[in-house]
Amino acid sequence: DSSGLRMSLLTVGPGHDEIYEPFGHTGIRVIDTLNGTDLVYSYGSFNYSEPNFELKFMRGKLLYYMSVSSFRSFMEEYEYTGRKVEEQVLLLQGDKKQEIHAFLQYNLRPENKYYKYDFLFDNCATRVRDVFPNTFDAAFQFGPSLPADARITYRQIINQYLYVEHFARFGINILLGSRIDKVMSSEDAMFLPDFLRNGLAGATLSGEPVAGPATVLLDGSHPVSAGVNGGLLVTLSVMVLTIAGLTVKRLRLLGQIMQALVLLVTGLLGCLILVMWLGTDHQACQDNLNVLWALPTSLLLVFRRRRTSRYVMIAILLLITSLVLHLLRVQELPLLELWPWLVSLLMIYGVIYRSSKREAAAS
Repeated sequence: DSSGLRMSLLTVGPGHDEIYEPFGHTGIRVIDTLNGTDLVYSYGSFNYSEPNFELKFMRGKLLYYMSVSSFRSFMEEYEYTGRKVEEQVLLLQGDKKQEIHAFLQYNLRPENKYYKYDFLFDNCATRVRDVFPNTFDAAFQFGPSLPADARITYRQIINQYLYVEHFARFGINILLGSRIDKVMSSEDAMFLPDFLRNGLAGATLSGEPVAGPATVLLDGSHPVSAGVNGGLLVTLSVMVLTIAGLTVKRLRLLGQIMQALVLLVTGLLGCLILVMWLGTDHQACQDNLNVLWALPTSLLLVFRRRRTSRYVMIAILLLITSLVLHLLRVQELPLLELWPWLVSLLMIYGVIYRSSKREAAAS
């Protein structure tokens, strides 16, 4: 091997300091013995100080880019945060390693390194995944990243990784649409670094193994307790206060406040769902059937004095429809945290229906 190159895949385990850390990270390490360098190529870099950062991220317009760092600084970052790092050495001939190296260098050029980030379909792991088939064409084949009998959806695997981040998991489940309830293929699952590692472990190039076994460079990422489910506590509290306010005469003012609050939040949430579906480039936010229960028109019930029983019946039917779609697995609901909110909505709809019937009878 006259290339003087040693290449490996680095897989970083989950962290819990930032919202994106639970899913891990991946990079390609390249040791060039001829030039005396030890570098890590990563597709997961972004600029916090970019103008309108939050708005661009929300709209799916934020550009990520490929970066390169020294292996030492790469490891120091994850040693500081206590995250696990594994390495799989690539068992490739020198000319094949040179092809990958040339591909990485080409992608590092200023005109090529930027790309529009998509969490499920175009991220730091999928970009590394695609290096191999893009370089070697049909001669390269990934091994299975999932068990042969596995039937797991994007949503289910995301929930597993977010088992500690209760509020984030709850919010993400509401804002992501029915597309993520599709059963993943082995290749789909490699949007996560752990599954890319699994797929590379059994990969072949012209029938020959591509990577050696994973070795642990840095121990870390020890299991963290799930802790208290704050999202569930919030929705349970809303349900208790709503039911108490609408059923106890002495708490009538509380009932009015909770009714307005629940309808206001539901309506605003429905508007946000539509914005993320129709006004952004996030593919995973499209076809979001949560809008069936989070009706944007709920805002009208807050500010409109006269409320019709017909509208309420339609709202109840749409809420029930969303539950049926959940049972049919068309789009799963985060029922663990959501069911108290849905009970509160049904209770409010019932009260509005009854009062609208009374007003109609009186007139």
